[in-house]
Amino acid sequence: MRDEEKLSNPQVTIQTIQKYGFKFQKRYGQNFLIDGHVIRKILRAADITEADTVVEIGPGIGTLTQYLAEAAGHVYAVEIDENLLPILADTLGSYENVEIIHNDILKCDLKQLLGEGKTCKIVANLPYYITTPIIMGLLEGQVPAESITVMVQKEVAERMAAGPGSKIYGALSLAVQYYSDTYLAANVPPNCFMPRPAVGSAVIRLTRREEPPVSVRDDAWMFRLIRASFNERRKTLVNGLRNEPALGITKERAEEALQQMGLPLTVRGETLSLQQFAELSDLLP
Repeated sequence: MRDEEKLSNPQVTIQTIQKYGFKFQKRYGQNFLIDGHVIRKILRAADITEADTVVEIGPGIGTLTQYLAEAAGHVYAVEIDENLLPILADTLGSYENVEIIHNDILKCDLKQLLGEGKTCKIVANLPYYITTPIIMGLLEGQVPAESITVMVQKEVAERMAAGPGSKIYGALSLAVQYYSDTYLAANVPPNCFMPRPAVGSAVIRLTRREEPPVSVRDDAWMFRLIRASFNERRKTLVNGLRNEPALGITKERAEEALQQMGLPLTVRGETLSLQQFAELSDLLP
């Protein structure tokens, strides 16, 4: 299919929406891509080949899906909005390697969908309001994905890739980087979408690590410490840990651990690396 006939052409998108009387739903955070150059950047970042099986989250009316279908071996397009199903049947009907799955990605069993021992590459233009739950659900759930390439709010993408000491570094940065290598592939302005969002977007690729970059006795406990450390960013790490009763960590015990690590008692969580949080986790009960 020629580019001018695809949904990346704004006129084709408008015609399709009008044909079906589709109404954008805020609860699903629907903003459709209308820029073929951006879509090609997504495909390059995801490194899609004919040998790949792709799971696309939220295909919308099928704009990105059309390009994925031409690049990949097989595409599963997982869409939660039933109003989009007849549109997708129309816009993707000529692609025999696309399967439309009506489901919530947070409830979809990708292992079962793909089959035993099969892996995929995940690609998505994610709704801003649910980006973090989806990303963490995929990473923590041990989904058989080699990589996750997503369009998200620019600020969120930058937070995922941020390092210690940055104002945007936080629990999300540490969690994402524990499970994956991050690569910021492109910034995308609002005029590449219909309707236009109020903020800029970015494409980020998360390549799943075979092994975590740090060794820690209990990663679940480490992430509890991390979340407590960032709950009140302006407080010292000691106070952040002490102020979370569920952890059961006294001020004295927290200070002792920091001294063992050679860190000042006034240190804040935002300055600690993932390696340091792992060390802290193993030192505290």
